[in-house]
Amino acid sequence: MATINPKEELISHLPALRSFALSLTRNRATADDMVQDTVVKAWTHIEKFQTGTNMRAWLFTILRNTYYSSRRKLNREVADVDGAFSGGLSVKPDHDGRMQMAEFRKAFEQLPDEQREALILVGASGFSYDEASQMTGAAVGTVKSRANRARIRLAELLHLDADSPLEMTDSATMAVITGRAS
Repeated sequence: MATINPKEELISHLPALRSFALSLTRNRATADDMVQDTVVKAWTHIEKFQTGTNMRAWLFTILRNTYYSSRRKLNREVADVDGAFSGGLSVKPDHDGRMQMAEFRKAFEQLPDEQREALILVGASGFSYDEASQMTGAAVGTVKSRANRARIRLAELLHLDADSPLEMTDSATMAVITGRAS
């Protein structure tokens, strides 16, 4: 007695799977989606099927579990047909970050070379003042002064007061400072 290839047998159970899905969902489109999900899961995990056991029962179990998983997911979702809930949510537009970056780059380019270098080393690269001093050959106090003057000048150029820091990540700031921002 020749054994049937499980992938070929799977196809023969599609009409029964669709009927079962229709009885669960009472919607043709949803039932078709459920059958498709079931077939994909079964096909993906066909090696887990034990040859000689009931393929239809295995497929129905997958379909049933898929159905109840989707029902649980629906219970966690909020119905917002008229958009009242989503209308109350707000997301900051993407372009604000690009505009801030462009303004920052323009202001940063107006700083003297020594101040830009100090900010790159101490502010963006994370080196200590001592390390920056050794790299540049300038005294520690000079590096501190340059970095401080650069920060003050950037705040002036960007029209920021003491309570309005730049809202950029370290990596974004580093990209702007080094000229690698897109």
